Amino acid sequence: MNKNLYQILGVSKNATESEIKSAYRKLARKYHPDLNKDDKTAAEKFKEISCAYDILGDKEKRQKYDNNEIDADGKPTGFGAGGFGGGYQSYSAGRNPFQGAQGASFDFSSIFGDDIFSSFASQGAGPFGGGFGGASRRPRKGADINYTMRIDFLSAVRGSEKTVNINGKNINIKIPVGTVNGQTLRLKGLGEASLNGGTPGDVLITLNVDRHPYFEQEDKNILLELPITLKEAILGAKITVPTISGKVAVNIPPYATTGEKLRLKGKGIKGGDQIMTLKVVMPKNKSVELEKALQSMPNENIRTF
Repeated sequence: MNKNLYQILGVSKNATESEIKSAYRKLARKYHPDLNKDDKTAAEKFKEISCAYDILGDKEKRQKYDNNEIDADGKPTGFGAGGFGGGYQSYSAGRNPFQGAQGASFDFSSIFGDDIFSSFASQGAGPFGGGFGGASRRPRKGADINYTMRIDFLSAVRGSEKTVNINGKNINIKIPVGTVNGQTLRLKGLGEASLNGGTPGDVLITLNVDRHPYFEQEDKNILLELPITLKEAILGAKITVPTISGKVAVNIPPYATTGEKLRLKGKGIKGGDQIMTLKVVMPKNKSVELEKALQSMPNENIRTF
């Protein structure tokens, strides 16, 4: 039975882009490998929903899937949906004139054998004895396989190793240190085989990096907005802050203000820094003592306008 991508994500065929994205995020959080250590079932489920979102989350791919132009694995189904069952169908409408009444693609290999088309290509002869020309006799590179993969922020900036399943084969890939959103990795020779003796195609993996709750990446630097209390801002303090390589202690200077920046040398990516922008957060609860202390202070003019 063919997989139904809408059922995998738990949405209807009429779901909006927002509903599809929301469903994917909910399932991805539930089955993410980092939250399900050594759970092979969860790992397979995560791959399944990621593959489903790769197609349904892309407007063009989703349309092709709905039109039966690609299957649940993103592979072309043939000439497209349609057939002789409902009468003659136009090529320009994206229909397949070689499909049966039930929409099943007509399998030429069942008559001619699997190697008939590669034989035509390698010999340069058409099915009616006419040559295709010299260009078809030259070895051609196999088709590339495009694959989209989501990774978490820390795996991207710190570098990591992941396993992906492409065409039923598990492939180990290395995520380079400092990977950015949208970066594409090329795995040479792991794509589709050539039909006439050429080199295999490549696998192109586009990496979609998830946002982090509090880190941001800027070239080799890591940015962090650092909230501090009014007391810490006025009196100064030693506090613990996160970095991409673990927690460290930093000193907040007395009389710090919102917008001031602190720099942690070498705590970024490949020798970059972590830059922290201070944000003074006012107390949430009413404090009579604080109000009295402030009222006893002399007024100070800090505006120049």
